[in-house]
Amino acid sequence: MKKQRKEKELEKRFEFGENWGKYLRVLDETRILEAEISLKGMLEINDFNNRRFLDIGSGSGIFSLAAKRLGAIVHSFDYDPLSVACAEELKRRYFQDDPQWTIEQGDVLNANYLISLRQFDVVYSWGVLHHTGSMWEALGNVIPLVNEGGKLFISIYNDQGFLSKYWKFIKRFYNRSSKPIKALLILSIGLFFETRAGVARITRGRNPLPFRDWAEKKRSRGMSVWHDLVDWVGGYPFEVAKPEEIFDFYLNKGFQLVKLKTCAGGLGCNEYVFVKSKNKGST
Repeated sequence: MKKQRKEKELEKRFEFGENWGKYLRVLDETRILEAEISLKGMLEINDFNNRRFLDIGSGSGIFSLAAKRLGAIVHSFDYDPLSVACAEELKRRYFQDDPQWTIEQGDVLNANYLISLRQFDVVYSWGVLHHTGSMWEALGNVIPLVNEGGKLFISIYNDQGFLSKYWKFIKRFYNRSSKPIKALLILSIGLFFETRAGVARITRGRNPLPFRDWAEKKRSRGMSVWHDLVDWVGGYPFEVAKPEEIFDFYLNKGFQLVKLKTCAGGLGCNEYVFVKSKNKGST
């Protein structure tokens, strides 16, 4: 490995796979269809047949599954063995013994591993690279994995300055805490978010009752409010970037930004779709 993960980061790392394993209990056809809609919409690809799709940090495995159902040849990998198990469970449920969906444990910071993967028509990594402990290295490592003319779809936490530093402190504290403290943090932060959402609904003349946005979240990439909340509070390592920083980084590497979806300067991820220019990509 070119750069070993720092041992102290490993000790504080959030158990992403454990959370996604619980998410699989609520996974249903509606959520899977929403994941498919999300992929087609952002990538602007309707025909995935025979396209090579790489899912970096596959997490729950839902987007690997969505790409496979759309006809892609899928390779999924994740650093967390429990996340790998999630993808394997979805393959067992829907595409058992299908050779066109491969799953393994891997590290986006391991250059030797990445070399073994060749190149892909679509490289997808949603909300992952900022959790590696070395985000800019990870952002650079994915470049050779994209075919010339291929697409790179990533999402990265928005840089909110002081607020981002505050959340980094909370996440670090969460991962060093006991289970009761962790539960208290999740519930209190969830209550804060729900109260804020209720106030926002009042100002817009909408129904202020709690949990009104939970169904909407299900229609957003097929996600779950509760499991996303746990992921948000605990998700550490944690790094952020401004949209222009991501844009400039990939522009200088021979990529063209073709689609951008921001969180309007607020809390959350900015989503980017880049196309790798032919004969211009570099590492």
